[in-house]
Amino acid sequence: MTNRPFRWDLVRPDQVGTLLDHTEKPRLWFLEDLTEATAKVLARCGNGELHFVGRSLDSMHDLLGGALERTSWHDRVHQLPISLKPRLRYSRRDVETLRENLAENGITPYSLARGTRPTVFVDLVFEGDTFTELYLRLRDWIDDEREAWHVIRRKLRFLGVTLRQQPVRPDAWRWQEDADWTRELPAAAVRNVSLARDVWFYFGDDQPKLTPSFPRQRWTDETVRTPDHGKATRRALAEAFALVEAGRSAETRDRLVRTISAEPAIAGPWLRALVTELRL
Repeated sequence: MTNRPFRWDLVRPDQVGTLLDHTEKPRLWFLEDLTEATAKVLARCGNGELHFVGRSLDSMHDLLGGALERTSWHDRVHQLPISLKPRLRYSRRDVETLRENLAENGITPYSLARGTRPTVFVDLVFEGDTFTELYLRLRDWIDDEREAWHVIRRKLRFLGVTLRQQPVRPDAWRWQEDADWTRELPAAAVRNVSLARDVWFYFGDDQPKLTPSFPRQRWTDETVRTPDHGKATRRALAEAFALVEAGRSAETRDRLVRTISAEPAIAGPWLRALVTELRL
């Protein structure tokens, strides 16, 4: 069994019991901004399988858990709970463990070459270091397995949730401009969605998280499988449950639909079909 941090199933919460008793109701002050960014991620994912890297966008994952629960997309949103730091030296065992974690999400060179949908990695991005490291590790694995890179490159996507710049300018710097590897992919494979400054920093720096960070040093640490019941974790759990419920609400789904419908990708039959499901 792959070693991964424990996380409660928020859509089917039979593990929680009385854990949240006497926990203060969270205030989802960021919900409107999060919902609009989430809608744009859906619209710009190219009808792919979404893999949220690390913990930064747990809230987007949880909102989608509620919003997509009764749609055909309910099983197309995944968490990839790994932390990747740039320019580290990886042992052979580190590489094997990373590949096992990717395979747990159904991501292998074999599946990438033969999958019918794009594989889309989503993360909060500043300079793109995590995406860079993930791409390089995937590229090495594909070469080791001798799978068809010319096929796989058309099925990989990287969707960054970036810090919104004010004022918004067409010539503003974007992280992928300094990431040489992005030139090996089709232009549409690297996209961005911006998020308001206060929300971006909340998710990236200040938000209490349900799971511990999972860098290379902890990939084989089995203590991460044990749930934490501390105050900060209970706050994070209450917020996560509230986001799932918010995603189920008609108001949130309506905002998703309105934002998606303003995106150019709405011309695609796959996205119009998703909008129809969200309306129902």
